[in-house]
Amino acid sequence: MNLHITKSKNAESFYICKSYVKANGTTTSAIVRKLGTLEQLLAEHGPTRDDVIAWAKNEVKIETEKYKKEKEAQTVLIPFHADRPMDYNKQTFFRGGYLFLQSVYYQLQMNKVCRKLKQKYKFQYDINAILSDLIYTRILEPCSKRSSYKAASEFLERPTYELHDVYRALDVLGAECDLIQAKVYKNSHFLGKRNDKVLYYDCSNYYFEIEQEDGSKKYGKSKEHRPNPIIQMGLFMDGDGIPLAFSLFSGNANEQTSLKPLEKKVLEDFNCQKFIYCSDAGLASESIREYNHMGERSYIVTQSIRKLKNEEKEWALTPQGFKRVSDDTPVDITKLPEDDKGLYYKEEPYTTKKLHQRLIITYSPKYALYQKTIRDKQVERAQKMLESGNSKKNRKNPNDPARFIGTMAVTQEGEAANIQQHYLDEDKISEEARYDGLYAVCTDLLDDEVDDILKVSEGRWQIEECFRIMKTDFSARPVYLREENRIKAHFLVCFLALIVYRLLEKKLNSKYTCETLLDTLKSMNFAEIQEQGFIPLYKREAVTDDLHEVCGFRTDYQFITKSKMRTIQKKSKGKE
Repeated sequence: MNLHITKSKNAESFYICKSYVKANGTTTSAIVRKLGTLEQLLAEHGPTRDDVIAWAKNEVKIETEKYKKEKEAQTVLIPFHADRPMDYNKQTFFRGGYLFLQSVYYQLQMNKVCRKLKQKYKFQYDINAILSDLIYTRILEPCSKRSSYKAASEFLERPTYELHDVYRALDVLGAECDLIQAKVYKNSHFLGKRNDKVLYYDCSNYYFEIEQEDGSKKYGKSKEHRPNPIIQMGLFMDGDGIPLAFSLFSGNANEQTSLKPLEKKVLEDFNCQKFIYCSDAGLASESIREYNHMGERSYIVTQSIRKLKNEEKEWALTPQGFKRVSDDTPVDITKLPEDDKGLYYKEEPYTTKKLHQRLIITYSPKYALYQKTIRDKQVERAQKMLESGNSKKNRKNPNDPARFIGTMAVTQEGEAANIQQHYLDEDKISEEARYDGLYAVCTDLLDDEVDDILKVSEGRWQIEECFRIMKTDFSARPVYLREENRIKAHFLVCFLALIVYRLLEKKLNSKYTCETLLDTLKSMNFAEIQEQGFIPLYKREAVTDDLHEVCGFRTDYQFITKSKMRTIQKKSKGKE
């Protein structure tokens, strides 16, 4: 719709007109509504000509919106023929769940990052299309790069590149991995303030479907006890569970050595100078604590009670001196019922050679009951092992029930040599029971409230969930690639996919489980009808309504014309 003004000798007239294409292909226009002459309109919408024009333009806008709604609401009649066979090689099924991921991808301005890479390397293929499709397929249907290309061909927007372009792009993505991470972190602030005052760090390993070591793929201690070469990933996550940065290091390297290079990158490239470092005891050595005690940084790390010096250990295991976290009321934890839901603590200064720290010991009856229940089952299994004569210990499993089986040498009458006799070690069981429900935290925050410190420490579960999502839901392992840059690109795609997914989850206020949200996105498919438009094939639910609400477009109409679908695609890219 547009405003059309005609002038004659005696009057100036205003019209709302609509342009359209005739059957022969020529363009023409038709009058939708006559607004009146300038003289008529001045009396009601004046007093000046500019006032009349402003009113007329607003009327055009109203008429345009009315036309759009009428067009969208119109009934579409499409003939079907029961005696006409399907066309050969005609695709009628399309995936649409990626549109919601695309909304986050473009808000991160990843397309602009890809544009800079294209300017730098001067390649011809569309690296933005390749990277975005790799991210979407990693979330919706994780598979090999070849299979990802095939899956992307079922998207509403088909790939504009060839398969060989994907492998070429991996080389570039791997080479520019650090740059892309820094740009994504910077751009993520467009989606809201990042909670980067607390940074969680952890490591995990990924195995390769190869038999021999190669490059950074080395034999190391695999958490799945697999015999394959592995590579390790160190990951920083912010206080909201959104990944911040990652690095890869050799499978046979000590994971503690991975932290400082990555943290240095966060300090310099990301300009994160003031934060609390939080990790488990395995990544909280004395040198790591010292490193995070410098500048404006602090740390809150878990502490192994078993590895404390004898004096601190005995203090930690003594049931006296505890207070309720909520109100600091003194409590005798030996008199608490098993079903108590409270949390209790005690603390004391903990000084090493270079650091003045606080050692906080917490006790949870609920956690104590859980540990006791697990151990009772293990003791029961150990007793069955004794009865069956099988007492072999699995050295790789610290929770092996055989750890409760003791061995002593006895001499039977008439025997010249001692015989090994196995028994249930009650002392070992009692010693483990002393630690039930206890948990230790160490920090250099000497003045902060205990409750605040414990809340930060409790957030570590989110980084473990990040690794679980990458490994399980996004199938980041096993890795089949061999070249170092392409391996780095593979993990970059998994990392970016996790960021996109987590940000979408945050937009939804974390209302839905990972399983529910992923299943919903995977189900949001469409059938093309006679080249006229699309019919949604998914079930409308609360989660689909929320997805449409936070992303700013809707795909749940009974029928979507092709032009309307193109508009939806533009909206998912932030283009109106």
